[in-house]
Amino acid sequence: MRYVLGISAFYHDSAAALLGDGRIIAAAQEERFSRRKNDARFPTRALAYCLRQAGITGAQLDAVAFYEKPILKFSRTLETFLSLAPEGLMAFTRTLPAWLSERLNTRQTLRKSLPGLRKECPILFSAHHEAHAASAFLASPFAESAIITVDGVGEWATTTIGRGVGSDVTLLAELHFPHSLGLLYSAFTAYCGFRVNSGEYKLMGLAPYGEPAFADVIRRELIELRPDGSFQLNLAYFNLLADDYLTNDRFHDLFQGPPRHPEAPLEQRHLDLARSIQVVTEEAMLNLGRRAHELTGSPHLCLAGGVALNCVANGRLLREGPFERLWIQPAAGDAGGALGAALAVWHGENERGGFGISRTVTEPDAMQGGFLGPEFTDTEVEAVLRQHGAIYERLDSPALLDRTVRALATEQVVGWVQGRMEFGPRALGHRSILGDPRSPKMQSVMNLKVKFRESFRPFAPAVLAERAASFFDLTVPSPYMLLVAPLQTSQQLPVDPAVTGLDRLKQLRSKLPAVTHVDGSARVQTVTAAENPQFHALLHHFEAATGCPVLINTSFNVRGEPVVCSPDDAYRCFLNSQMDALVIGSFFLERSRQPHRSLPRTFEALPD
Repeated sequence: MRYVLGISAFYHDSAAALLGDGRIIAAAQEERFSRRKNDARFPTRALAYCLRQAGITGAQLDAVAFYEKPILKFSRTLETFLSLAPEGLMAFTRTLPAWLSERLNTRQTLRKSLPGLRKECPILFSAHHEAHAASAFLASPFAESAIITVDGVGEWATTTIGRGVGSDVTLLAELHFPHSLGLLYSAFTAYCGFRVNSGEYKLMGLAPYGEPAFADVIRRELIELRPDGSFQLNLAYFNLLADDYLTNDRFHDLFQGPPRHPEAPLEQRHLDLARSIQVVTEEAMLNLGRRAHELTGSPHLCLAGGVALNCVANGRLLREGPFERLWIQPAAGDAGGALGAALAVWHGENERGGFGISRTVTEPDAMQGGFLGPEFTDTEVEAVLRQHGAIYERLDSPALLDRTVRALATEQVVGWVQGRMEFGPRALGHRSILGDPRSPKMQSVMNLKVKFRESFRPFAPAVLAERAASFFDLTVPSPYMLLVAPLQTSQQLPVDPAVTGLDRLKQLRSKLPAVTHVDGSARVQTVTAAENPQFHALLHHFEAATGCPVLINTSFNVRGEPVVCSPDDAYRCFLNSQMDALVIGSFFLERSRQPHRSLPRTFEALPD
């Protein structure tokens, strides 16, 4: 068997992914092991896991692939700083040590981190957006497809349109820094008081509470949306060197005030700004979709890059765009670049260092449901529980499902840890917190007492795939929770149109109030027995007991922490939140019976 290891590092959400004879063996983000959210350091722990999962050492690797070209990125960074002198020169001196220590020496860092790596083992570098495009198309169920990648910035590219055919990925058009839809969205994220590279989800969730009052201002002053799908930012409103905001005083004057402090109350202005930038982003994505269809003529579209995680825009692309089918890489951000780099090497041209292996299209895709991380045996789980002095019951599968359903049906919040951890930002039923979507109070309880996050944040429904059409206006599978769809009219309840802003949160909008956003939509996960058998069985049992084949599914973490990976992570998070029960492997735990009420958070020591 031949092995290719892919790596992404240094900027956001570092990760490693391993292919064996072209099949994805393992993939994981560094944050899940280090317990440092959005860990951007070199993914030493993640790559060690990938090798361990395959049962190999670095000596057995046939190639190592990095997800971008450091020298080209350094060139763009240097040119940007120099163009903004003298401020740029001062900012550059702050970033120079990181460049000199690791980033420009990526090849050396890779060899140092892989003991035993053979001298003849090639280390290859993919362009950032080429890695995104490869992660989208080469893992998709399509033999040919249009491809769109959109994020903040790679080396120079911020947006690309491409085409995939067989094993080949060709980029047909691209936009360059500083004209970036991802940076524009992040600028509004920071301006509204949320953290860049993690708060974009919050801005998207906030948008339906507002009105698009500023959309025309954004189109007129900040971004020109062109007929060919391209766009251009008005740089007079942005501060590209800002550490906290990306915006300047002119931007702040345009939108009637300084940036919101993260703990300050949300004003109607912030709700309207969120709605406005979301609307403009959706328009830009629809324009790109139309242009991609013109260039390729394909009925299929693959998406990757951080903006591809904007599931509201994805939903509009599916409903209003020219494509019959969409496929979105579940690890669409930088983490997925590790997988894309490895796939690009495996299938890529021999003259560029690739292996040139023909691709076999896999249904439903090559991602194995996204379950590519570590799993733990009952023996390993029980050892951790005993170490903590935990009180638990070990149950066979039918009894475990029945006990879990009884807890959920009585409005208890349940942590659920089964099988291999998900790759990407979404919990898909292996590292999840679950609740009853029929409960009017469950959204507030889970946000404030369990997740410790803003009350306006919506929760996603997981639904039996065979029953999804009865509840949601969705005509395609959505296994990765990356499409937003309206609830069926039969599920919706009348609301008072006079209620506005965050007060809309108090209205009952549907028969599934805990997973219905204020605009009557939901970010849907469809669950099949073939891809996700244990979670499907739980949903089936819940439907048998309650008549409802839907559960709230949110990631098993609290604010500021990554999703849990190990049994130890899960037990600590369980105790440090207000979850009522924990189901991990074959074990059922009740919070009220535990000897501890909290445990300290853990962080792995930095490597020497």
